[in-house]
Amino acid sequence: MASAATRPAQPKDATGVLVLGDGTVIWGRGFGAVGDAVGEVCFNTAMTGYQEVMTDPSYAAQIVTFTFPHIGNVGANGEDVESAVEGAVGCVVREDVTEPSNFRSLERFQQWMETNGKIGLSGVDTRALTRRIRKSGAPNAVIAHSPEGKFDIPALVARAQEWAGLEGMDLAVRVTRESQEDWEGGYWRLGHGYGRAAHDATPHVVALDFGAKDNIFRNLVRAGAKVTVVPAKTSYDDIMALKPDGVFLSNGPGDPAATGEYAVPVIQKLLEADVPLFGICLGHQMLALAAGAKTIKMHQGHRGANHPVQRVGEGWGETTGLVEITSMNHGFAVDADTLPETLEQTHVSLFDGSNCGIAVKGKNAFGVQYHPEASPGPQDSFYLFEKFVGGLG
Repeated sequence: MASAATRPAQPKDATGVLVLGDGTVIWGRGFGAVGDAVGEVCFNTAMTGYQEVMTDPSYAAQIVTFTFPHIGNVGANGEDVESAVEGAVGCVVREDVTEPSNFRSLERFQQWMETNGKIGLSGVDTRALTRRIRKSGAPNAVIAHSPEGKFDIPALVARAQEWAGLEGMDLAVRVTRESQEDWEGGYWRLGHGYGRAAHDATPHVVALDFGAKDNIFRNLVRAGAKVTVVPAKTSYDDIMALKPDGVFLSNGPGDPAATGEYAVPVIQKLLEADVPLFGICLGHQMLALAAGAKTIKMHQGHRGANHPVQRVGEGWGETTGLVEITSMNHGFAVDADTLPETLEQTHVSLFDGSNCGIAVKGKNAFGVQYHPEASPGPQDSFYLFEKFVGGLG
């Protein structure tokens, strides 16, 4: 149980609180939705894109600590939403959110958070919280907001302690589409908004939705594909009935081993049938599982828009060793020490040497751990969409 030092008295102006599973209580000022939510506390180092982060399904059941102190200053709008399904349950920030100052802003971030049922907590020493996560790992916690400042701390501690955590949890079933969808959205341009997908485009990509970001589909369209999105539990026969030229395996939240219980057998059949495959994040991890590798829970995970990744292995030609600046969001990773002979490592993180890319030898099947659609480079990684779509004939 936490010591008295980690249970400070509630300040008079405290309308929000973060309660960790070990009993630590962190007071602040609440904003956004009123109530409480449980999740794993992680940190994200990106300076921009907070609205995209909060609506990324890969953040389901997570509370995001933003290391950049000024979050919400550019407001919110309807174009920067990555998905209409569940994303992060809340966020922790250093400074109070000020009035927006951006020509694209249509709504205050506080209002957007409230409308979308997400809890915010400001006035927190986010540097200290981040250091704690780096030292001790990502803790389970409850974030709560009460305008009256009324909190049942023992009950919140108990809830944080009773939550099972992300390991072993299949969250894809909570964030996947319920039915098949012909993707219509195109790429965004300033002053024009999002374009429309060409209905007569070829080749045809069937995308398995494990909690996908919409911008991934837009980039597939930009690379020249027609995209059909299907639910996470779509069978091999139903996928093949759509006559795909290639299959995309999306990002998503939760433990890849848990989601893989129903997804990996389908991916293995696709590999056996020599269907071209491209996986991002969770999709990359499950492609590795299908080929015989293993995944592991990371100590603190990788989340941010400034992660250097290097191309390694054969097949890159003159670009071998090239470094891409990437966007990442994952708490699990492919264990590079378990890669079978049939898999080649293609990318590694320059932060910690962890695996960031694989290719199945002798097949048109590959995956990356990072998010090329987030474009932090800004175009360092778009070649992956071109490589996949261009290789479908």
